[in-house]
Amino acid sequence: MSDRISYEERKELPDSVYGLPERREYPMPDAAHVRAAEAYFRYCPENLKPKLAKAILQRAREYGVDVESPTVLAYANE
Repeated sequence: MSDRISYEERKELPDSVYGLPERREYPMPDAAHVRAAEAYFRYCPENLKPKLAKAILQRAREYGVDVESPTVLAYANE
């Protein structure tokens, strides 16, 4: 499966699969996208990083993904 989501596919995703649902950013409908959200974490606005970090860890647990980024882990513990 590609790690790209088309605009049409993205429109169909529920808010609940987004790391930042209010902005519909950082979609994580599967394990590949959890890894992508971790990789793109540095682009998240500073004030939203704790929320996104917690969302990444939650989705990672659901898909059996090991989050390795010390930055994501640190923000999740704030």
